[in-house]
Amino acid sequence: MPTGARESASGGFRAGLRVSGDMRKFYPMMVDVAGKRCLVVGGGRVAERKVLSLVECGAEVEVVSPSTTARLAALASAGRLRLRRRPVRPTDLRGAFLVVMATDDAQVNREVAETVRSAGGLVNVADDPDACTFLVPSVVRRGDLTIAISTGGGSPALAKKLRQRLEQTIGPEYEAFLGALRTLRERARRAIADPEERQAIYRRAVDSDLFEQVARGDPVAVAARIEDLLQAAPRAGAGT
Repeated sequence: MPTGARESASGGFRAGLRVSGDMRKFYPMMVDVAGKRCLVVGGGRVAERKVLSLVECGAEVEVVSPSTTARLAALASAGRLRLRRRPVRPTDLRGAFLVVMATDDAQVNREVAETVRSAGGLVNVADDPDACTFLVPSVVRRGDLTIAISTGGGSPALAKKLRQRLEQTIGPEYEAFLGALRTLRERARRAIADPEERQAIYRRAVDSDLFEQVARGDPVAVAARIEDLLQAAPRAGAGT
């Protein structure tokens, strides 16, 4: 994040945060954090969940906290993250792509969040959506298939319940289905020049029995169905 953290008499951070007005609308997007320095302040269970998600996505995670969970300590010992066992300082914020505040001190969380906001940075504060510039949704992952659920901070419990329902509906076979669709897409892009024709193939594929073939675990049938979908596509100049 940009530099320019302003210190206060308490803890070295500027106090105060704008009061939220009308309900904000957050822009949903997927962010590449691989190789980017992500700062997590706090060492408890909430911080641990945030850290695990960032590490899974390839972020260079730095944790600042006087104490941590055993799992965070183990990740640090294994070289999966950098751990600073002390309270957060303004200098910790320099160069951070994003900051996650998850201490048990609401005042510290808000003061640091305001510093990050004032510098134009990205900050998430656990259990305090008004202090956030980004929210972390509840997520269902099936390989590269990612389904994110957010209530805008209104009810994380509802987001969790919806995630659990989706986990029962969207099984591991969807990971393999996505793989088959990716194969189809790659072959179509090489073989078919017309983008509208390619889009028509993609739509037919998701409505076809390709999913059932994948779910049965029959790679020969999957390959044959992909070939059928490609062969059924019209070719430029055909029939002339």
